[in-house]
Amino acid sequence: MSNTTRRVATDVGGTFTDLVAFETNADGSLKVTTAKSDTTPPNFEVGVLNVLEKGGVDPASVDFMAHGTTVVINALTERKGVSVGLITTEGFRDVLEIARGNRPDFFNLHYIKPEPFVPRHLRAEVPGRMTYQGNERAALDLSGLPAILDYFRNESVEAVAICLLHGYANPAHEKAVLTAVQNHWPEVSVVASHQITREWREYERTNTAVLSAYVQPVAARYLSQLNEGLKSRGLKNSPYIMQSNCGVDSLEATSAIPITMVESGPASGFWGAAELGKLIDEPNILALDIGGTTAKCSLIEGGEVRIMTDYWIERSRKSAGYPIMVPVVDLVEIGNGGGSIARVDDFGKLHVGPQSAGAVPGPAAYGKGGTQATTTDANLWLGRINRDYFCGGAINADMQATETALKELAGRLSVSIDEAARGIVRIANDNMVNALKLVSLNRGHDTRDFTLLAFGGGGAMHAVALAQELQIGKVIVPTAASVFSAWGMMMSDLRRDYFATQLMDLGEGAGARIEKVFDDTEAEARATFEAEGVATDKISFLRYGKFRYQNQEHTTEVPLTGAITDTSLEAIAESFHALYEKEYTYRLDAPVEMVGIHLVARAEVGKLTMTPASLGPADASAAIKTTRSVDYALEGVHEADIYDGDQLQAGMSFTGPAVIEDSGSTVVIHPGNTVSVDAYSNIHIVLEA
Repeated sequence: MSNTTRRVATDVGGTFTDLVAFETNADGSLKVTTAKSDTTPPNFEVGVLNVLEKGGVDPASVDFMAHGTTVVINALTERKGVSVGLITTEGFRDVLEIARGNRPDFFNLHYIKPEPFVPRHLRAEVPGRMTYQGNERAALDLSGLPAILDYFRNESVEAVAICLLHGYANPAHEKAVLTAVQNHWPEVSVVASHQITREWREYERTNTAVLSAYVQPVAARYLSQLNEGLKSRGLKNSPYIMQSNCGVDSLEATSAIPITMVESGPASGFWGAAELGKLIDEPNILALDIGGTTAKCSLIEGGEVRIMTDYWIERSRKSAGYPIMVPVVDLVEIGNGGGSIARVDDFGKLHVGPQSAGAVPGPAAYGKGGTQATTTDANLWLGRINRDYFCGGAINADMQATETALKELAGRLSVSIDEAARGIVRIANDNMVNALKLVSLNRGHDTRDFTLLAFGGGGAMHAVALAQELQIGKVIVPTAASVFSAWGMMMSDLRRDYFATQLMDLGEGAGARIEKVFDDTEAEARATFEAEGVATDKISFLRYGKFRYQNQEHTTEVPLTGAITDTSLEAIAESFHALYEKEYTYRLDAPVEMVGIHLVARAEVGKLTMTPASLGPADASAAIKTTRSVDYALEGVHEADIYDGDQLQAGMSFTGPAVIEDSGSTVVIHPGNTVSVDAYSNIHIVLEA
């Protein structure tokens, strides 16, 4: 093994835990191993150890490991965190209760705001005040803190959140409270808002600190158990943990602030899409990830993934949800996956999702007791999924249960079973098209300028139909699409995002002030990385500025290059006008002001290097397994060639109708589509003009 480098990524999803392992030999050759096993809540680390064993990967042989998990988002949505006590500025005890005035269910006179994660009796105040400029207005008084903490202890509080007014501008008071809590009560888990974010918005900062405290003991325990389990099996170095910002971070740093991995699973897939796009010269991508429970999508322009901090969980048409002010990949997520349940409402209308059959009982075809028809059952019935190779041959498809479930649904719709199955597929497709529009057309992007990259267990099954609806000319299905999110972790850098609020007009002297904010933040980032043993020459930075028209509420992020000076401010303002107009269709003749900076600090820690293969003959007939009738829902029933995905080689090409099958995914190729396999074994599908 001395001449071999082994890199491993594991991704814990709601249904399955995925593994991708890469072995790079001294001659540059690459061996890829993939595996899936059931996710094992609440002991998620067991599923990780199981999938390593299933993939034949000995942790002792691993040189670099990255890990993504849903443990944080699960703890939040399932309310499985710990009891939290909040310490805030005198007079601001009810910030969580007041929240925002947004009411999505606007005409509902009985609308009730989401219940805060901290009840009022566990929200305490301390005297002291900072101004928005970071100056001390009133001295901090901690004389009452011991009594507050004693009360919290008696109320079985397990974590303390600290968020003081204007702590983003000057965290001195928050740091003093943090130190005092740790001294008075060393055993308690504690987090202060400045450790997570330095952006303004009091409610959002407070809620973020609370939710981080809420999941911190749960996440820290999980990561500790995972690390111990891997180390006991010989892993040399602790795994890096996938973050919501498309980078990885150390296990120690993530354990301290676990809220940063709230969307680590989707982030790795979209980062993988961006990196793959650079590799194959496709910089503009609509990325689509369809799993068992949800479908997620994101837009990648110029090879860059968009990162935002305006992130909310549980937001819907009837609920305002909860904000989390951490850097998260800009995505849209809907309850539409392979396990999404089809139902008929009281008005005879067919719906698909958001309810899911999950892994147990799962779709009816799983034969585990599921009685409701799902998207997977519909695809199976229409011949789009091979009933004799269901789940890669791991499960014998229960066609009797599938027929019973679809027949019951068809009866309620007064149509045939075939029509009911087609209806499920078409509505699932419509739901996903609407999600893709939210990240593209609704933001001023023309979908015809993008390539659709589809992954996840169900992505390739629906991708061509979605591309047809959006007039996208090409679909790419990456190799090992079903575990692509795990592959994305192997392409991620050590990354941290730094935000600092700095409100100023773009007048004389503003350039130097902006440059100083960046210089100070870069120095802070370097010090943090160097303390963890990262060499200075390995660190790189990306700069962004947050700008708005004077006195507007929200900002537009503008990429910045080079040193900021007064002479560059005019060009920066013009970039803001152009980006604003692209998203909102107009620009204003109004002064532009800066609200804050966004600095991305990155360092490579084990990124995979891909080597292209030589293209072989175009003839793909050797990969054909058989033919079968496939119902394409809109294009009717066609006799399709069925290809073994493992037998397809770089350079092969063919035309549809066809289906490509491997152990993890099914690629549905419509009549008239042209297919080719590139030098990295990705499948390119060109649609008819």
